[in-house]
Amino acid sequence: MSYDPPRPAGRLLLTPQDQEAPARAARLRRLGLGGRPEPALDAFADRVAHLTGAPYAMVNFIGEQGQFFAGLHIGPHVARGGKPELGRHLPRDYGYCPHVVVRRRALVLDDVADFPRFACNPVVDEYGVRSYLGAPLADSTGMVLGTVGAADLAPRAWGRPGLETIKAAAADLVARIEAGARDGLPL
Repeated sequence: MSYDPPRPAGRLLLTPQDQEAPARAARLRRLGLGGRPEPALDAFADRVAHLTGAPYAMVNFIGEQGQFFAGLHIGPHVARGGKPELGRHLPRDYGYCPHVVVRRRALVLDDVADFPRFACNPVVDEYGVRSYLGAPLADSTGMVLGTVGAADLAPRAWGRPGLETIKAAAADLVARIEAGARDGLPL
């Protein structure tokens, strides 16, 4: 696996190269996903937030140039403290979802500060993210379309229950996406 070089500011930020990005972007276009917010995916993100108890939850599709949260939950109790509001678009080097996509495996970070590779990520400074839980959306062709994830502003022990919850949510969403594509129906 190769990596993009660190940012010029000297941060230890190693976002993995994504060789499948062009094919993924084409697949997402064919499925009609990743270009606009989807109410059904916002509702799905709300469900993930409820299941995990996290203030942030997302359905994230990773394209060639960046990430798009087609489903997004931001809890009403998230105190911004002068930090910007999390939007629907982020660069590829923000957050942990691009790592999940390239790894093709779930990622559990109870406290991002415990991992030098992840502690310097821009989402820590800009949005206050301190813990992350994410699983890949791998379809029946083997393509990883994106992720289902949850994040918190405080360290948290997600444990095996959190891991199993996020993996089950990802499997459920992939089944819904494929059923909708097969039947010509929205999610």
